[in-house]
Amino acid sequence: MCGIVGAVSARNIVPILVEGLKRLEYRGYDSCGVAVHQDGQLKRARSTSRVAELEAQVAAENLAAGTGIAHTRWATHGAPAVANAHPHFSPGARAAADAQGRIALVHNGIIENHDELRAELQAKGFAFTSQTDTEVIAHLVADLYTGDLFEAVQQAVPRLKGAFAVAVFCRDEPQRVVGAREGSPLVLGVGEGETFLASDAMALAGVTDKIVYLEEGDVVDVQMGKHWIVGKQPDGNLRPVDRPVRIVQAHSGAADLGPYRHYMQKEIFEQPKAIADTLDAVAGISPELFGDGAYSAFKAIDQVLILACGTSYYAGLVAKQWIESVAAVPTQVEIASEYRYRDSVPNPRTLVVTITQSGETADTLAALKHARALGMTTTLTVCNVATSAMVRECRFAYLTRAGVEVGVASTKAFTTQLVGLYLLALALAQVRGRLADTQEAEQLKALRHLPTAVQAVLALEPQIVAWSQAFTSKEHALFLGRGLHYPVALEGALKLKEISYIHAEAYPAGELKHGPLALVTSAMPVVTIAPNDKLLEKLKSNLQEVRARGGELYVFADADTRIENAPGMHVIRMPEHYGPLSPILHTVPLQLLAYHTAVARGTDVDKPRNLAKSVTVE
Repeated sequence: MCGIVGAVSARNIVPILVEGLKRLEYRGYDSCGVAVHQDGQLKRARSTSRVAELEAQVAAENLAAGTGIAHTRWATHGAPAVANAHPHFSPGARAAADAQGRIALVHNGIIENHDELRAELQAKGFAFTSQTDTEVIAHLVADLYTGDLFEAVQQAVPRLKGAFAVAVFCRDEPQRVVGAREGSPLVLGVGEGETFLASDAMALAGVTDKIVYLEEGDVVDVQMGKHWIVGKQPDGNLRPVDRPVRIVQAHSGAADLGPYRHYMQKEIFEQPKAIADTLDAVAGISPELFGDGAYSAFKAIDQVLILACGTSYYAGLVAKQWIESVAAVPTQVEIASEYRYRDSVPNPRTLVVTITQSGETADTLAALKHARALGMTTTLTVCNVATSAMVRECRFAYLTRAGVEVGVASTKAFTTQLVGLYLLALALAQVRGRLADTQEAEQLKALRHLPTAVQAVLALEPQIVAWSQAFTSKEHALFLGRGLHYPVALEGALKLKEISYIHAEAYPAGELKHGPLALVTSAMPVVTIAPNDKLLEKLKSNLQEVRARGGELYVFADADTRIENAPGMHVIRMPEHYGPLSPILHTVPLQLLAYHTAVARGTDVDKPRNLAKSVTVE
């Protein structure tokens, strides 16, 4: 959510700023802007269109400079409008002569005490021109500025409550940008005689691969070819700190669509490779797949707590059933955004598992810290980004090597999360003596066959395209599943609503008679997942309940389920039944159904309205 790019260089950095914003477009935004230090003044361009339009505006206004900042904004405080777009300017010390701006600032996050600060600054004579909480920070820095921007930002940061990452520069100090982070990611890029800031290392791909990951509470002074960092100490004071420089490959090739129409389609078809890559280093089932010391840690726990949001939460619901059935470890799954705001009963012998694609999800990071504060310090993450805050915060990690996922609606990140979580269930079972050598061999064989099995499911695309035509005129849909496949139904409904804007709900099929059946008519498509498992006969009875009410069924059925096409019953046969790993295979056709329905309805598939890829604020 939101993107920051900043730079100090001897060369014109405007093309770098704009290209950085393009690389961050996948995160979602509804406005964008650039500000530079040019001819002794602050100059900016802002737009509520795409970055491509901003690029044309920048060229038309001849913006060129060696110092600047840029931003993509996802609206929180104030509507998507040019006046609310970043960067924000502030005059210095209420001087009318500085009306064009002395301080320029961009910000990710939310300032919770912005009303209080706004009233204070208005009383001092500062005039506000936007509805944003961000403008409060700009004016606060301007109010505290006495000639040293680094000092002014250090004084401003303790006044801010909430989560934020900021980049700011001053008209009176060319070749200097100051950054700060608290609860929202910010990285430093070290170049040859030039230095950069960004909210994501991907923004700096092709510019530098030398990255410094700023820690919570850090404030950084960025100058030409050098930088200084002060970090928040246990006593609350800021003192100089060293942060290591890491070499990071930022996957700049993600922009190549190849033969695909959208990134989402490309990423759906990348799933066989993503799953194979995620399993590449798995020679056998072992707790040490999750890090050194995992065996003793897993041995010491007696329950699992999974914390996640959105699609990752649904992966956690599948994992709960795997862990309890395979490893016999009681497992609880919590929506991260709710967990830390309720009274819970902590158990220090809990393995806390976080699931996140980006590793920067604010709610999940906060829930992790809350769990640790309650004394649950054995932590593990299943994450797609090795350099993320979540990986750094957790004791153990399993990296899902899905590669960069650009489409907002998660696809390959979800299926690779499921692979990592299944390995966790097997590792916990092994520690408890519930995984014999013969069983381990069978499980490894099934896992290694997964890429081929997924490829066979992808071959169903033409049939799913035909189904999608029937969905284009619908405004509502039901999804049904039972057991392991109920969370998959939830994920299928989420995908459809995210990108096609069709209202969709998912239910355990056995719950039909407890309310949802009242919605069933011939106008309501009912998508059903029908694996050949122990609940199949129960599910068939649920399907008959829908048919008896004139409902239109669309069933993804395993080949040996004996569910046949009939009036009101549309069936696509899955290539094979895959036992406990079946949720991974059944996810794929639901992704394709959502994708092709959205394409037929003409929506912005990769950037659905109101949504962001990386949710870095509450």
